Amino acid sequence: MTNMNYSIFVVKIIKNPEQSFFKDGTSVTEFPVQLSQIRKNTIEIILQVSAWGKLGCDVMEYYNINDYIIIEGYISIRTGNYDDLPNSVNKQLEVSVFKIYPLFLKT
Repeated sequence: MTNMNYSIFVVKIIKNPEQSFFKDGTSVTEFPVQLSQIRKNTIEIILQVSAWGKLGCDVMEYYNINDYIIIEGYISIRTGNYDDLPNSVNKQLEVSVFKIYPLFLKT
């Protein structure tokens, strides 16, 4: 991973969050999000989000597809194969989230 920067984004959840656990019991919740678009006909920017521990459990409990949230965390670039995401290339933006704020939740 390279270029770590602290950032804040308004995003839309585009797939259900998935939670996994390590052998020591630590949990991580991962889900892709799309940056909010101001203008039509712009490129969709997809970020992969990781939330650890209690924050990840909160994501699983409270957030769903099409919810808009504000995320605060460190952004990095990960190389890999991301064929399941639109406009995918060999690099994927990833955000390790430290804070999440609800903006617009669909119930």
